[in-house]
Order: sequence, then structure tokens, then C-alpha cells
Amino acid sequence: MSLAAASADTGDTAWLLAATALVLLMTPGLALFYGGMVRTKSVLNMLMMSFVSIALVTVVWLAAGFSLTFGEDAGGGLIGGLDHIGMSGIGPDSVQGTVPTLLFATFQLTFAIITAALVSGAVADRAKFGAWLVFVPVWALLVYVPVAHWVWGPGGWILEKLGALDFAGGLPVEIVSGASGLALCLVLGPRMGFKKDSMRPHNLPMVMLGAGLLWFGWFGFNAGSALGANGLAAAAFLNTLAAGCTGLLGWLFVEQKRDGHPTTLGAASGAVAGLVAITPSCGSVSLLGALVVGLTAGAVCSYAVSWKFKLNYDDSLDVVGVHLVGGVIGTLLIGVFAVDSMTGGAEGLLYGGGLAQLGKQVVAVVVVAVYAFAVTYGIGKLIDVTLGFRASEEQEQTGLDLTVHAETAYDHGVLGHGAPVSSSVVPHAQKVTPQA
Repeated sequence: MSLAAASADTGDTAWLLAATALVLLMTPGLALFYGGMVRTKSVLNMLMMSFVSIALVTVVWLAAGFSLTFGEDAGGGLIGGLDHIGMSGIGPDSVQGTVPTLLFATFQLTFAIITAALVSGAVADRAKFGAWLVFVPVWALLVYVPVAHWVWGPGGWILEKLGALDFAGGLPVEIVSGASGLALCLVLGPRMGFKKDSMRPHNLPMVMLGAGLLWFGWFGFNAGSALGANGLAAAAFLNTLAAGCTGLLGWLFVEQKRDGHPTTLGAASGAVAGLVAITPSCGSVSLLGALVVGLTAGAVCSYAVSWKFKLNYDDSLDVVGVHLVGGVIGTLLIGVFAVDSMTGGAEGLLYGGGLAQLGKQVVAVVVVAVYAFAVTYGIGKLIDVTLGFRASEEQEQTGLDLTVHAETAYDHGVLGHGAPVSSSVVPHAQKVTPQA
């Protein structure tokens, strides 16, 4: 990473400042999205897992994460160096491309934050909060940081040696969070009553609000990754909007055909699935490609969220079904729909590029998914053996809000303690548990 003295472009800087704020907003949006999907007895705990991730990841990123991700490669394309530990050597006049390096570092920090927060959805309702506080910083350094260096860092092997493409985070954000979520839910085991009790979302308006904030923030996530106020940012912006729309429509179409009811939860989930899939590809595909990417993700992910019941892994809020599956779809379809006008060279199968780019995308997906799963499983097991990662049966039964945080989200008598609501007062569409 060059820190040579240069002048930052004011337009690019202004856009990236706005984009950074948008991406940071995504984590509170995710907190609402996840919080609405759990039962009343664990709402606050779910919110806390996202919000505390902001604090934990920020400290780790400023201490060592940024240097290990974007410092000069320490060898083999696997990890960055220690030249900017504690953000040393980076002042207000340092420039990365056309923006201040401090702003670039903050923008990238927001990606690391939401990736950690995404993992929490896989273990909702049953993880010890104290164990989560230990897990997040260790995981950020051992899982997120290396993969981010591979994909975006100077000398990273996926970027410079393999040549796989990932514009805004399909590999280090979506696939890493999904594979890590799968590993962690296997470490903790299923929730009490999994596949027996109804575990429907308790507040669908809250879910929709969270999805709306995520969608809004995603424009900063994807278009901001152009690192400038330019045509590429505009194309990524439009692709993001288009894929979110077709993802929503694809999910609703499947719900209507399969279940006879298009649901609000399905609409929120489908939009997120489309946005997940377009994340790696928004800077590589045309508008037509973006429409197909979103539609494919919405339809496929609507089926993928039910795999947990067949394969017996309790991914509480469908991090695997939406973020892992959607991330894989979006990353692989770069090898099919990439166009020279967006990539500046690489082309997908449908545009005369043959199978070469698709093969590179496959290698990147497999290696990142296996690495994230294996290392996360190891971290989770170590914490479980030493500190205990799973809440006690009493805590889980009563609810983590009351037993861990000494609070309840709602002053509804027994509802605040997580007692079940009669199914007779709940519409049929709300009795299903799918989603992201």
C-alpha cells in the first residue's frame, strides 16, 4: 500500500465519506432485521450481538487488522505486514488512490464489522454473550483479515495470483460469514425445540425496517467500493438496485408457487438474497447480468433456507441459506456474465471468455469457504471447551434478554419471559421460519 504524499480528490473523498456512513448503518439495520426474526425473549440479546461487534471489531481493526489486511504483503500473498500496527505511519495527509488513507481504512472497517455481526444470526437464542465477546476479536483476526488480504490486499493471492474477481465482498463478507455461521451452529448444536416448536419471527415490521436499512446501506457497500465518484460507482449502484428487486420478486414467485402465499418475510429475505449475490459481481456484470444474478439468488435461496431441516443443522436466522448460498451464486456468476466494459479485461462464459474466469471463481469460492469453516470451527470448539459457548438450558428456556441482560424488550407480562403465544392468533404465513 502506497502512502506517498499526494492530494486527495475532493469529490471521491466526499462520496466515500457518505458511503462509509451508509455501510456502518447496515449493522444497526442488521440488528433490527435479526431482532425482528427472533422470539420476544431474545430480542435485546440479538441487538446486542450486532452492536457490540461494532466496538470489538473497531478496536481489533485499528490495532492490527488494517495493517495485516492492507499492509505490504508479508510473503506468499497470505497476510499483510506489521508496518501499520496501531495505524502507525498513517497521517491525515496520507492518500490511498484518490482518498485519504484514514478514510479508506474506516470504509474497510465497516465491512469487517458487518461480517462479524452476520455470523451471530446462525447462533441466535443460544450463545453465551461473554463467549461472543471473546469469539469476535479472535475470529476477526484469524478468519476475516486473512481472507480480506487475499481478495483486496496488495499481493493477495486471490487478487494477483489467481485472478478471481470480487468487487465488493462476496468472498470475505458473504461466503466467510455463511461458512463461519455454519461452523458455529454445528459447534453449539440446535436450539431447544428445533424442528418441534414454532420459532416464527416476533415482529415482521421490524424485519422489514431492518431490510430497508440494509438495502439503503448496500448502495454505500457496493457503489462505495469503486472508491470514487465515477461511472463504475454509478453502474454498481444501479446493479445493486436491480438485483435487490429481482431477488425480492424471485423469492415471492417461489413462495406463491410452493406455499400459495407471498409473505413480507419472503420479500425482505428475497431482497437481501439478491443484494448478497450482486455484492461480488456489481462491478463486473452488465445490467442484464445483475437482473439475472438477483433473480437466481432470490429463487435458489428461498429453497436453500429449508436445507437446515433436512440436514439437521440449526442455522437460526438462515445465514447459510442466504449469505453463503447467495455469495456463492454471485461469485460464480461473474464467470458467466462478466463483461469487458465493466472489468477492463476479464470476460465471462457468455461473453466469449470461455471457462477460464469461471474456473478461477470456483477455486476462490472453495478455498475461502473451507478456510472460513475450518478455522471458525476450531475457534468455536476451543472457546466451548474452555469457557463454554452455549447458554444453559435455563437461560435458553427463560430467554437471554432477562437472564443475561436483566432486561426485556416488551412490557407484556409473560411475553417478556418468552412464553409461547397461542398459534390461533398468528396468521398462517407467520408460522414458517425461513429466512436470512
